[in-house]
Amino acid sequence: MLIAWENEALLATNELGKDKFEIVTPSESILAEPTVSVVDKVTEKKGTQAVAEAYLKYLYSPEGQEIAAKNYYRPRDAEVAKKYENVFPKLKLFTIDETFGGWTKAQKEHFSNGGTFDQISKR
Repeated sequence: MLIAWENEALLATNELGKDKFEIVTPSESILAEPTVSVVDKVTEKKGTQAVAEAYLKYLYSPEGQEIAAKNYYRPRDAEVAKKYENVFPKLKLFTIDETFGGWTKAQKEHFSNGGTFDQISKR
């Protein structure tokens, strides 16, 4: 068993063959929200503030979301998501805050030494 990001699992089956892996998708999953941001201190120093902000906006544009979906990242744009609904299984998404009381609490309870993840891994 391998627990992986959805995009990595989809990419592996596409590149190595659908007959090599079985992806099991739960009915519910965590809404992964990796942070994408412009670091002002860096962009101001390099003179790239405008380009960085434009790139950040582009990521969430329909065109940017189309590129994301083609690379197996679940799109946030509703129209793009509908176009790729055959690629991404339907599932109910929830946030860490609403279900686990925030990242600090979730990290301590589930991912620290001896936490839930360690207990599951031992089985």
